[in-house]
Amino acid sequence: MLKIAILGLGEGRSTISAALSSPKLELVKICDKNEDLCKQRAKEFDFYHYTQEYEDLLNDDKIDIIAIYTPDHLHAEHVKQALLHGKHVVCTKPFIDDLSKAKELLDLSQQTGKKVFIGQSSRFFEPAKRQRKDFEEGVIGDLITIESHYHADHRWFLAKGWSLLQSFKWLYGGLSHPVDFIRWYLPNIEEVMGYGMISSNGAVAGLKNEDTMHFIFKATDGRIARVSGVYTSPTQPTQRDSGMSCILRGTLGASQADYHELRYAVTTREGEEKMIHWGDATLKHYFRFEGQSHHAGEYQNYLDYFVDSIEQNFTAYPDMEEGIQTVALLQAMDKSLQTGMPIKIADVLKEYNL
Repeated sequence: MLKIAILGLGEGRSTISAALSSPKLELVKICDKNEDLCKQRAKEFDFYHYTQEYEDLLNDDKIDIIAIYTPDHLHAEHVKQALLHGKHVVCTKPFIDDLSKAKELLDLSQQTGKKVFIGQSSRFFEPAKRQRKDFEEGVIGDLITIESHYHADHRWFLAKGWSLLQSFKWLYGGLSHPVDFIRWYLPNIEEVMGYGMISSNGAVAGLKNEDTMHFIFKATDGRIARVSGVYTSPTQPTQRDSGMSCILRGTLGASQADYHELRYAVTTREGEEKMIHWGDATLKHYFRFEGQSHHAGEYQNYLDYFVDSIEQNFTAYPDMEEGIQTVALLQAMDKSLQTGMPIKIADVLKEYNL
């Protein structure tokens, strides 16, 4: 059984639950600079093997995998050190915030033979898994277009000082989920155009960056896709609209995966219409804590998948290359917001010799 350690115990809370519940992993150690948070997680999970020093994870020969859930600007260095110490890596999204470090990390992964998996968790919840399976089996025919959104009433963010900093952007946090859906089905995106604004709610609070955004993507084969994000206004009832959805429109059918509701709808190539809900046991697998603030079931699904990729020697996606491409796409979206112009992804990659 492979052994895992977790760095960063905020988001890492879900991964602690996932690792302790997994039949394929043994949790060895958890780590955070914040001693109070270490103690809180230790008490919560009755797991007292914690440290405040990352070096304790790096130098522990028993550890096979380090799962990284630290702030974005620390990912590159934390991944680099894990690879240099012979560890496989799980890194939360977005992978890195500075693409100038991407080539070094790609080379290190090849040199060490260690795998890097990007924890893009939204691919691993039940409706998205079913939607992908149906798509690959031809249930809706060939893909014509894809639409995805993440709409959430996060006005409570505005009371947090960090949300009002210039460095805070919903584009790289929340919107990375629907953007990943777009790249999952249309990996050959070549250009993006978008508009954004700060809502009146955001403006009153002093928000520095857009909280309301709409983007159109164009792939190399001419297909188009759409993503939207709205974060500081009320949402519709969940019976009418999901906070996060992925909609595929095909030549013979269509499907929609709704995130928090664990709801899936499909019109098949035979014209059959289905609405699928998952029951209490599945809900408890995915949402283990208060409300729906942590989605531990998705994390367990992707950890088990990553273990299989190590033991069976296949590539687990999204891998590092996909993670880098998604960051490049997000940066192109950011540039489009700032310039009001369409941005080519290749131009972003070229800046970093990628």
